[in-house]
Amino acid sequence: MFKLRTLPFGEIKDFISRETCEFHYGKHHQTYINNLNNLVKGTEFESAGLFDIVTKAQGGIFNNAAQIYNHDFYWDCISPNETKQSDELKNAINESFGSFDKFKETFLQSATTLFGAGWCWVVYNPNSKKLEIVQTSNAQTPVTQGLIPILVVDVWEHAYYVDYRNARPGYLDKFFSHIHWDFVSKALEWAKKEGMNSVKFYIDSLHT
Repeated sequence: MFKLRTLPFGEIKDFISRETCEFHYGKHHQTYINNLNNLVKGTEFESAGLFDIVTKAQGGIFNNAAQIYNHDFYWDCISPNETKQSDELKNAINESFGSFDKFKETFLQSATTLFGAGWCWVVYNPNSKKLEIVQTSNAQTPVTQGLIPILVVDVWEHAYYVDYRNARPGYLDKFFSHIHWDFVSKALEWAKKEGMNSVKFYIDSLHT
């Protein structure tokens, strides 16, 4: 049985209200957990770990498993306190995008223009050895494409409607000011060291 992970914060007053946390984490994220536990009963995935389900399942089982992982990762990408990028991350951003300012512009533009519900990711591509910005719709995740996430922002409307109504750009600006750069830096470090195994290690640390 999968369980809802612990939320790393209760609220972030200038970004995410307690009400949003209660609905987004306490209702939506919990629902994906409940749905997956019900859907895997009597299937080949009944005793499988979350990583195997995300990478092997399809349909409703995949959708709920992927949404659990996507949300898990999103919460860890946010910090109520200011954090710093590692030198390794700074160098990777400069090499991949030309400058930090260009990276920020490209990331926010991609997240703002994603049509409908979905996610905007920064991933490490183990083939090119560079960072890329990837949009995914609904429950899709770059993990199934062999890309390793290091940062994600949720642009499903339920992530921001309580606090920002339909003003996605305002939500994204605040998100960017609360990125947990220490977590992102470590995600990159492990992505380069362990490849896709770093995703499995992360998932297993939350869902043993």
